[in-house]
Amino acid sequence: MSEEELKDLEKEVKRLKRIASEWAGQMHDLVEERLPAAYEEIPALAQSTFDACRAWAEANTRLTTLQKG
Repeated sequence: MSEEELKDLEKEVKRLKRIASEWAGQMHDLVEERLPAAYEEIPALAQSTFDACRAWAEANTRLTTLQKG
């Protein structure tokens, strides 16, 4: 992998981490401000948060592996 591709992957990891953090913030807001009335929002919000965190974790694992190798 070229140096430029590695830098692009680093940017992607940072972007995915930001997205995951934004979803986590929405989960926090739901818990702090809208529950129990908005309980029906939990499954969809939890799935989106999980998917965003998984995307970050996969990209971060790829980056870490490439940086070691």
